[in-house]
Amino acid sequence: MRITTLALAASLTAGAAYAETVAPADVKFTEDGAVEMSLTGVAGDAAEGKAIMVSKKMGNCVACHAASAYLEAAFPGNVGPSLDGVSDRWNQAELRGILTNSKLTYEGTVMPAYYKVDGFTRPGKAYTGKAADDSFAPLLSAQQVEDVVAFLMTMKDE
Repeated sequence: MRITTLALAASLTAGAAYAETVAPADVKFTEDGAVEMSLTGVAGDAAEGKAIMVSKKMGNCVACHAASAYLEAAFPGNVGPSLDGVSDRWNQAELRGILTNSKLTYEGTVMPAYYKVDGFTRPGKAYTGKAADDSFAPLLSAQQVEDVVAFLMTMKDE
């Protein structure tokens, strides 16, 4: 019984170590801009990913991308490509990379880097007239990126 308990404790500890969130500065990109490793070690929630994409306060993906998977969203944009069949065009690692820092895949794109915190030029701190500080949070958390990737992976051509 003691061996079983120790084995269970060891596996839980290993799982907890695996589930640590990768900091934005520690994300490992391939030369094509893909991110092969999960940012959290926790599977994304596709339903939560959809909510993030259509929320103007979070991902706001609908401002630029139309998709039949969220026809109920008001005013879908047409600046970016349609997301219909997106998981047939890109794999999970590529989608994670595009969300994390789209500029590594598409130089010159206007798509935000959703999980990046440095390298920005900011003219000031909001509308206060004060200089910007150097601390910026990512637009989406690591788990939110994983949730959006999970939702995008459900979007296949029919």
